[in-house]
Amino acid sequence: MRTTLNLSDDLIKEVINLTDSKTKTEAVNRALQEFIHRKRLEALINLRGKISLKENWRKLREMEKDE
Repeated sequence: MRTTLNLSDDLIKEVINLTDSKTKTEAVNRALQEFIHRKRLEALINLRGKISLKENWRKLREMEKDE
C-alpha cells in the first residue's frame, strides 16, 4: 500500500542503520514488525497470573487422545 509520510530524516537513517535495511521501505516495515511483536509479547506478559494453563493443558491433552 502506498502511503505518504513525513518522517524525520535522522530517525529513518537510524532505523536503516539498526536494521541493516537497504531501503527506507524495508526499514519502516522491519520497525513496524518489531513494534507489533513487542506489543503482542507485552500483552502476553500482562496475562501472567490471570489464566491457569495447567488444568487446560491436561484437558486438551485428554481431548487429543480421544480423537
